Amino acid sequence: MKTDKEEHNIVKLKVCGMRDKQNISDVLTLGPDYLGFIMYPPSSRYIEREDVSFLEQKWNNSTKRVGVFVNETVENILASAKKYHFDVIQLHGSETPEEAKQLKEKGLEIFKVFGIKDEFNFSALAPYEPYVDAFLFDTKSKQHGGTGQTFDWGVLKQYNSTKPFFLSGGVSLENIKDLTILEDLPFKGLDVNSKFEIAPAMKDIAMVTELSDWVKSINNKNK
Repeated sequence: MKTDKEEHNIVKLKVCGMRDKQNISDVLTLGPDYLGFIMYPPSSRYIEREDVSFLEQKWNNSTKRVGVFVNETVENILASAKKYHFDVIQLHGSETPEEAKQLKEKGLEIFKVFGIKDEFNFSALAPYEPYVDAFLFDTKSKQHGGTGQTFDWGVLKQYNSTKPFFLSGGVSLENIKDLTILEDLPFKGLDVNSKFEIAPAMKDIAMVTELSDWVKSINNKNK
């Protein structure tokens, strides 16, 4: 699996849709690169459906916190980022390049999500390139992600940006073997969620462990 040269072909792992304190602690022992927290009220994984005051404290590990937002105001995003110590802001709606720029100027990493079904016009990425650290491609849906459905990864062969990207949307232990289709692209890593759950916002630790071990084995081969 090839990623940008600066990261020495390292595949990153992002586990998204977290909320339960013990479940988060268990996943953190696996050392994922990112944990994602859904800040979209309609989602069944919306973090403030429960008491998550423990997230108001920083933690002592290298895993970055990602706040996932859908068409939220810049002001509210910044307030949540401060409250929950988000390192990364994932924009999962129809946010503008200007909004991405405003958030980037606050020192946050920015991931911009685009939904794909059967095709995609990659020229839509250009206005965002100066302000994002990575793109993320998910399966197009009215729910803005978390459907467990995949899209045709072959569409990404047309990717013409130098920005790294994450792959999301129905990534599972069964289909990760198909990721070879992304060779020679600036593939940054995997974003997993519903296929690794026993219930919304509750990850299956055995499954995440198996995925984590697979990612580590790929990275060891690429060193």
